[in-house]
Amino acid sequence: MGAASEPFRLLVLPGDGIGPEVIAETLRVVRRFEGELGRTVEVSEALVGGAAIDAHGLPITDETAALALAADAVLFGAVGGEAWDRQPIALRPEAGLLRLRKDMDLFANLRPALCYPELVAASSLRPEFVEGLDILIIRELTAGVYFGEPRGVEDLGGGVSRAYDTQAYTSVEVERVVRAAFDIARGRGRRVCSVDKANVMQTGAFWRAIATRVGADYPDVELSHMYADNCAMQLMRRPKQFDVVVTDNLFGDILSDAAAMLTGSLGLLPSASLGAADSQGRRKALYEPVHGSAPDIAGRGIANPLATILSFGMCLRHSMDAPQAADRLDAAVRRALAAGARTADIATPGATVVSTTAMTDAVLRELEAV
Repeated sequence: MGAASEPFRLLVLPGDGIGPEVIAETLRVVRRFEGELGRTVEVSEALVGGAAIDAHGLPITDETAALALAADAVLFGAVGGEAWDRQPIALRPEAGLLRLRKDMDLFANLRPALCYPELVAASSLRPEFVEGLDILIIRELTAGVYFGEPRGVEDLGGGVSRAYDTQAYTSVEVERVVRAAFDIARGRGRRVCSVDKANVMQTGAFWRAIATRVGADYPDVELSHMYADNCAMQLMRRPKQFDVVVTDNLFGDILSDAAAMLTGSLGLLPSASLGAADSQGRRKALYEPVHGSAPDIAGRGIANPLATILSFGMCLRHSMDAPQAADRLDAAVRRALAAGARTADIATPGATVVSTTAMTDAVLRELEAV
């Protein structure tokens, strides 16, 4: 962590669709905390995703990637849209985000799934299944099938072709993310569920063996194992059985989205992607909402900014060494919801729907009220 008197260098990558809108609102919250923390936040901005493709022909330029590596943290909006769907995979908007994860070595993706009491009715499950829900899914982010080689498409002749991707993990890649899960679980419910497909995949059996070995170093934390397909079912059947879930890149991608919908809306959920801490406790970090770019509502002023605002809350906690400020922001969001503020995605029957800006106004009012 840097000293409080040092400027905090925040790189903002708004991206596409609703990304610029929710980032703009979150920067209002950033400025609110800048004075409180007594620390200047130096904000720089660059293009990523479809916006970068349109401007530079690439989803991210070398210059932007270098800015991310030099920053204390990156605040990311969202990327993607139909306008770029026909691009080759390596040139699609999402490739910019994948490069950032790899270049910054952001191996641990933290995705909380919390169900706010005021929004229990918005969940797809009955209230008794989601009241008090508090799950943290930790997804390995820089290895696995998304990055494995070889990959490609080949012609087998006779009108037959074949596509292939490679799922691969080293022991270091598995151990560091599993160990991160155990460290975090010590500050929560002291339960870790490691998810794999050890019954049919070599990488799954490898993952399970390493998780078991690491777990022996944490006798105060309960370790369980679960197959990924069963975990998907259990999230729908009895989600509150989970505390911290740790899993690989592919399964984490799928399961964290499933867990997100238990809360009622992707528009509420933040995420943090973290690298390893150095000797001074500093780490590369990228913060982003779980939701996508939602091009169908872009520019209409109705997007929910809370996931991005709460992502900045995770930045306060993990990068700015300001956990009390993060707690205040979380509490302000809860109070704004309790007071009835609702964007369209979380509106229940009879609720008054507010704009993106009005939702941020509600959070800022609650911050000033304390």
